[in-house]
Formats: sequence, structure tokens, C-alpha cells
Amino acid sequence: MELEKNVKIAVIGLGYVGLPLARLFATKYVVVGFDINEARVTSLKSGTDSTLEVEDDILQKVLVEKPNKKGLYCTTSVDDIASCNYYIVTVPTPVDKNNRPDLTPLYKSSETVGKVLKKGDIVIYESTVYPGVTEEQCVPVLERVSALKFNEDFFAGYSPERINPGDKEHTVEKILKVTSGSTPQIGLKVDALYKSVITAGTHLAPTIKVAEAAKVIENSQRDINIAFVNELAKIFNLMNIDTQEVLAAASTKWNFLPFKPGLVGGHCIGVDPYYLAQRAQEFGYHPEIILAGRRLNDSMGEYVASQIVKLMIKKGISVNGAELLMLGITFKENCPDVRNTKIVDVVKALKDYGIVVTIFDPLANVYDVKKEYNLATLNSIPDNRFDAIVLGVSHAEFLELQFSNLQKEKSLIYDVKGVLGSLADNRL
Repeated sequence: MELEKNVKIAVIGLGYVGLPLARLFATKYVVVGFDINEARVTSLKSGTDSTLEVEDDILQKVLVEKPNKKGLYCTTSVDDIASCNYYIVTVPTPVDKNNRPDLTPLYKSSETVGKVLKKGDIVIYESTVYPGVTEEQCVPVLERVSALKFNEDFFAGYSPERINPGDKEHTVEKILKVTSGSTPQIGLKVDALYKSVITAGTHLAPTIKVAEAAKVIENSQRDINIAFVNELAKIFNLMNIDTQEVLAAASTKWNFLPFKPGLVGGHCIGVDPYYLAQRAQEFGYHPEIILAGRRLNDSMGEYVASQIVKLMIKKGISVNGAELLMLGITFKENCPDVRNTKIVDVVKALKDYGIVVTIFDPLANVYDVKKEYNLATLNSIPDNRFDAIVLGVSHAEFLELQFSNLQKEKSLIYDVKGVLGSLADNRL
């Protein structure tokens, strides 16, 4: 299907998902990037992406100063998106403190789009949701605010994001994209839009609900598999068997799945299973495996802390008052995102043992960590020595550290990520 010639795209939410997508579309179309965060928009307008997902020179190539030229125009003004005909919503979908889906960002962004929605427009959601959210939660907001009728005056689509933060190899255009539309014809239009920029190709799902379900099970599957190897790590540690060596041996079989133990945080794998579980319970089904995997993975922070403390006791290091350096606070390596990071669970548990924890992370935003978790973070390496060093996140910078310069005479190194080899006294 050929797209109309006057394609003008608004991307709502310029975070880890929205900005790379907006940048990509801006190589071919007029794109207006909208975000309510003024500091974020100001930074992007100056040509800098604080999330490190889009390199500054690549971002600067597509930036334009007016919202009607081919390229990317960033704004906080709703008026600037009023002339668009495709609206792509890429806002976060977190869970609340009780692990229940929080759709507030989706509702608010739908209200924003509803204010400028016109006949013939298509609204595409990329945020991770449970099956049914687009048509049963978001569309009614669009109808109410715009006073337009769904599938007569305006249409919807769903194309789940597959951004992998910090990954410079699997960038947005190189990851196959699932697409869908609220009618068969709209599905073809949505598919054609993405196909025009995604070099890896697209997969047109038959319905929006199928596309929503596909996204939510992708990360649920990873969560369950990681939970399995985390449980194996607990079992093998009791048997004094090296889990990493067991996995290396098992991986020689052609169909073995190479998952590794670890802390499961972030705003995808650690969140998406709760969306699916919530929806299942609304239909009267209590999901056992999904929630068991979540419980096990959520327990790993305390488990890691207990392993560190056991190691300290074995090495004759006094636990109460011991000084420990935690390397990394972000949810994954080479990425500044601290949302739903499970390193904080380790830090909290270590502090409960009376350990004094210093956090060093060159990528994390000090203000964000303080605001989100009330923890102090250093962006530069401390010049004192420690009783224990824990590699929590495998940032490239950490792998080049001279650990001996940070250690007291009697100290230990614990490797959560399993990347330090013989340098570590123990690992997960």
C-alpha cells in the first residue's frame, strides 16, 4: 500500500522509545516530537540526548527549527502537533507500589491527542499494555475529548516498541516491527508507514489485541526463563557448584536457551508480566507460572546481599560498619536509565546488615537517583579503599577499573554479572 504524500507524524513522549523512533521517521517525513518535560525538550533542541540512545551528531542531522519541514521538531506545545495526521504514543507504562498497572500516562497522552484529533487521523500506540487497553481504555478517551467516532472519523493502531536501551547494534530500524490496525485497511496503512523506515521489515498482526498480547508475552517469557536460572543459581550455590560453568556446559546443546542469572529490573521485563497477570485475573484466571517467576526474580536483591555478607564473614571481615563500594545503580549496562532498578534492593538489604554503602555510577543522573530512591550516587570514582566491592552493573568503564586501588588489605569482590572472571571472589 502507498502512503499519502502529506504524511506528518507526531511522536508523543520523547524518552527511550519515542526519540529513536522520531529520529528515524524524521529522515523521511515531517515529524513533531512532543513531550511535557520542558528540560528534556530544551536539551533535545540543543542537540543532546541525555538517555544516550541517539548520538548527538545523528540527532543534530534531523533537527529542524519549524514544525512544517522534513525533519524533527521538538516541542512542549500541543498547538504544534495539531496539523499532524499520524499520532504515535510512546509514553511509559509503569506499575504502582502494589505492582498494579498504572495507565495514567496513557490516559493523559490520549487526552492530549484527543484535543487535536481530526477526521481521518490515525493514533498508534507503542506503549506496552495488556490485551485490550488500546481499544477499551485509550480509544474511549480519544472519543470523549475529540467528540469524533472511532473507526468512522478516526482510527487506531498498535505497534509494540522493541527498543533495547544501551544496545547500539540492535537499533530501532534493525529490529523487526509488529504492526496492527483497528480495521484491515488501517492495518495496511500502519504497516506501510513503519515498513517505509524499518529496514528489518514488519509483521502485520490480524488485530490490535494480537499485537498487544505478542508484546506482553515477549518479556514475560524472558522473565520466566531468567527466574528459572536464578533458581538454579540458588540451588547450585548450596551445592558449591559454579552456576556459570554449568550453563556454559549445558549451552553446548543446540537447543539450550542461553539465559543467565541476575537482577531483573527496568521498565519491561520487570513490569510487563504484571500487566498480563492483571488482565488474566480480570478474566477469572490466576496465573501461577508468571507470578511465581516474578516473585523469584523480585527476591534476588536480598539473596545477592546475603551471599555478599556470607562471603565477608568467611573472609573475616566485620560486617557491621564495613565499607562497601557498589559499582552501578542503573537497571542495565551502558545505559543511564534507573527506573525500576533492582540494585536498590541489594543496597537496602546491605544497609540493613549495618554496611556503609557507597554507590558509583558514571552514567546515572544523581538527581534522578536521589528523587526516585533517596540514595546518594557518585559520578566519579571515590579515592578511598573498601572492605568489599560489588559489580552490580557491567558498564564498560567498570571493566577497565584497577580494582586493587579500591581494595583494603583484607577485602572481597563480588560479581553479580559474572564478567570479572578470576578477579572476583565469588559471583551469582
